[in-house]
Amino acid sequence: MDPGALTLLVDIIDAGNLSEAARRLKMTRANVSYHLSQLERSVGLQLVRRTTRRLEPTDAGLRLYQHGLGIQNELQAARESITALGQSLQGRVRLNVPSGFGQTVMAPWLIEFKLKYPGIVLDVMFENRVEDLLSDEVDIAIRIMSEPPPLLVAREMGPVRYVACASREFAQRHAMPEQVDDLRGLPLVTAGVVGRQLRLSAYRDDEQRHVLTLEPTLASENFHFLRQAVLAGIGVGIVPDYVMAGDVARGEALTVLDDWRLRIFGDRMFMLYMPNRHHTRATSTFIDYVLERARA
Repeated sequence: MDPGALTLLVDIIDAGNLSEAARRLKMTRANVSYHLSQLERSVGLQLVRRTTRRLEPTDAGLRLYQHGLGIQNELQAARESITALGQSLQGRVRLNVPSGFGQTVMAPWLIEFKLKYPGIVLDVMFENRVEDLLSDEVDIAIRIMSEPPPLLVAREMGPVRYVACASREFAQRHAMPEQVDDLRGLPLVTAGVVGRQLRLSAYRDDEQRHVLTLEPTLASENFHFLRQAVLAGIGVGIVPDYVMAGDVARGEALTVLDDWRLRIFGDRMFMLYMPNRHHTRATSTFIDYVLERARA
């Protein structure tokens, strides 16, 4: 069996459809389809099942996928070992990080890493999706969640604490909330997801969990924008503490409901990556570096 055909099968399944596989491989769709048909003919079995959304491997296809992935990983390791001879650490790391945490907390880490390892290329996307990781568009994703997806390797980076905060000017013009339910009567500034109701969970000591459905006056996935809105006095922000930490320290904003634990999307930060993909030395070095910084 041709090893090249097996690695092609890996690329097709990872891409999810023939058109995307052709784009990644810089081949025509017809050429990709032909090679897939030839492989299926040689083994006498159907290897992929075409659904309305994407290609899914059959049982036989999944077995060959694992073998093909092993071949890809070994080839990548061989290339890397030769390339590394007599050279500084090189490679490429594709990273997807949440916009707020990435720009506020991780940006200095990434710059420091790049200065330390100039031969490693960093491709950084500030987004809030896991799909790119599953479709092989990135190597590592950083996400806030309560429980990570079971199919991914999840390395916990630490807890995430949400705070309710406002500018001093806003606090002078409005009665600030003393109980969680008081948030209902105030304009709220927080993250939002299109098509989903926003629910705030609040805990204090051993009290039962309070759940509020929020109707923000301003919602966005861009936490820098949310920070600017809070400082402008638009409303009470409900954001991760790192978003407003500097402003609170300088006295430009204040926090309320400090004896409550607030949660919207999750309370832990995770580094996620696929379990069956080969990690280059560059990727492994980056993973160790970020985890060390996060846990410092």
